[in-house]
Amino acid sequence: MSKKLTRRRSLYLGLGALTALATFAGNAELKRQRILALDDPQRNFTVVGGGSLKERAASIGLIYGAAIRHDHLRQDAKLAAAVKSECRMLVPEWALKWSTPKNPLRPNPDSFDFSAADEMLEFAHTQGMLFRGHTLVWHESLPDWFANNVNYQNAKQILEKHINTVVGRYAGKIHSWDVVNEAIEPRDGRSDGLRKTPWLKLLGTNYIDYAFRLAAAADPQAILVYNDYGLDYDTSEDEAKRNAVLKLLESLKLQGTPIHALGIQAHLDAAETAFNPRKLRQFLRNVASLGLKIMITELDITDKNLSVDTTVCDRIVARAYEEYLNAVLSEPAVIAVLTWGLSDKYTWLSEFQPRSDGVPVRPLLLDSDMNRKLSWNAVASAFDKSLNSDFSLVRKKLFK
Repeated sequence: MSKKLTRRRSLYLGLGALTALATFAGNAELKRQRILALDDPQRNFTVVGGGSLKERAASIGLIYGAAIRHDHLRQDAKLAAAVKSECRMLVPEWALKWSTPKNPLRPNPDSFDFSAADEMLEFAHTQGMLFRGHTLVWHESLPDWFANNVNYQNAKQILEKHINTVVGRYAGKIHSWDVVNEAIEPRDGRSDGLRKTPWLKLLGTNYIDYAFRLAAAADPQAILVYNDYGLDYDTSEDEAKRNAVLKLLESLKLQGTPIHALGIQAHLDAAETAFNPRKLRQFLRNVASLGLKIMITELDITDKNLSVDTTVCDRIVARAYEEYLNAVLSEPAVIAVLTWGLSDKYTWLSEFQPRSDGVPVRPLLLDSDMNRKLSWNAVASAFDKSLNSDFSLVRKKLFK
């Protein structure tokens, strides 16, 4: 029988394609309507007084801060002034990773370049700010020399030298360290949920425990954190991630690993409709029941799937900030809220999650001129609402 398309078969295929297109169009329209429903023009984000975020956060026993790149902080006086005004904690976005385009912390196996990190630490301490370390063990941002120089024989030594040197240099000067970052990935198919990384391959499953023990020995005063993303939404993917992270934390606590907190990155999507505060609060309670603190470490909210109308876009992003924080601040174990950036002028989302229409992204709390946005009001409002709650009183007693 000829494999050529008959007229009837062509018609069937054409109808199938039309049906698929109609279904796609229907789903797209449904999604658009759901996103539009997130906008409430009557929603009130008014705040009382001109107090900064760090002041409002402190009033509820919380730390507010932001991750900033060292070169941006040095070159932009308006950004530096905004950081001084709003932040109690400074997080180096690049300066303490193994290697980034403009900052090779470890340019080769035998040397370190602390110039950028030292510069940021001096800025923080001069302003009376807390300083945070990010990150000691990660499968990303590894230097070019890593793949050709690190093997089964020397991986442990390389890791030991890194943690001992970096943590030891800043011992007593760091509030907290992201010791291990993003070690869970259920889609990799392992029964323990661990991500298949170079560290897992070279050192085995105990590399996480070992990293925490090294960090604790190098700086007994620092809060040691396991940090991860994808824990926020009521989806099967995030549910699997939450379960795997909780399993990891339980395992670490059981073996006496010196871990003190979970870091939740909270890179959120303003167009996502699958946010379930109840489920998120239950996860936070489960983490807290292990005796762990919780830090929201990298909060930002992408607007890449929203309307080009800036007013509508800003309202939906602000709503997402407020609703997320209303949920997490009900857990007294949450001790810090840190945004990944402060101003829209400097955000990783411009490069990694740009808008398809070419309009600049607006995911943060200040605009490109360092003016407070509706999102700033939303965060301030969430802090203020928590002021007289029982959760806030418990937090202040626990972590004063």
